[in-house]
Amino acid sequence: MKKNKNSHNKNTSSLRAELRQDLDTLKRLDARGKLQFLWDYYRWRILVCVCVVVIVGMFAHMLWEGQRPCRLRVCVVLNTEDDCGVWFRDFTKALKSDGKEGDVDINQDQPFDYGNRYYYLHEVEVMTTISSKRMDVAVCGADMYRYLLALNACLPLDTALSDDFISYLSAQEMLCYDTANLREDENGKVNLADGIDGYFAINLSGTEFERTYNQTEENEKPLYAVIIANTEHLEDSKTLIQALVTP
Repeated sequence: MKKNKNSHNKNTSSLRAELRQDLDTLKRLDARGKLQFLWDYYRWRILVCVCVVVIVGMFAHMLWEGQRPCRLRVCVVLNTEDDCGVWFRDFTKALKSDGKEGDVDINQDQPFDYGNRYYYLHEVEVMTTISSKRMDVAVCGADMYRYLLALNACLPLDTALSDDFISYLSAQEMLCYDTANLREDENGKVNLADGIDGYFAINLSGTEFERTYNQTEENEKPLYAVIIANTEHLEDSKTLIQALVTP
């Protein structure tokens, strides 16, 4: 025990001596030299500290977001480079006219593109957002819709929307009947028996929103609206869906 204590004291003294030597060196250098010295000899410690600060900041932000009263969280991944902030500002103003408390959070910064070499990071981000219940509705293209189906993250619309509204969407040929919960196993195979059929999305083709933010000469891809299965804000989600399907 005494030997270990002596060894600890020796290491502490050595560390202090090293720090004093580095401080003396820093005093002799100009500003640029000090930065270069710190980067050359302390870069990994600096990078570790920065990573820790970023991670702690992310968790603190998520905790703070979770404590804020929120009425609706929407993830928008358009097929174009358009910004639909104006449309959602108008929607938010109309929604909050009822006087109920809670923010409406619109995330237009989530990338999702299977043509991107880092698409798996997009998948992880979306999965994390859904798992933490920070997404109620997704407005997205085909790539993200397919992924939401694979996660079985889409709420069956015929269990959430009124019969009259379902009939209207069906008459307009806007309901999307698909198979969810189909994922590859470790061998790259898909078990079709795991599939769950249902009406999981609304094709927004022909709507005012789609004409404004999806139709370009270069783009012919569809745009979908999905209610996320674990939403805690179903009523406001349905209100958004009704606004999105306006002709």
